[in-house]
Amino acid sequence: MILMTVILLNIPFGYWRENVKKFSVQWFLSIHLPVPVIMFLRIQMGLGWELSTYLMLVGAYFTGQYLGAMWHRRWKKSIRVSSCLVLDIVRSRWIIIIFRRYL
Repeated sequence: MILMTVILLNIPFGYWRENVKKFSVQWFLSIHLPVPVIMFLRIQMGLGWELSTYLMLVGAYFTGQYLGAMWHRRWKKSIRVSSCLVLDIVRSRWIIIIFRRYL
């Protein structure tokens, strides 16, 4: 449960990270903003600080970042994208609805 939450939390941040200049302030924030939320979840779920849970959460963190970056790269080929995943999802759905009218 918590691993899936960490992955889903990091997808938008990976999406954002892919669209900004490397080592900029936005890049730094896109990597580090989810960390306090993950630490809060870890404490609230009572996972403790064992090495095995740490490795699983780090793996889930990087998986979410990677999936978000992949999503951005794929959409960049077909539509105009921004740094915001939610905005791009809404925009892509509107494009589909508009094109259906004309088909």
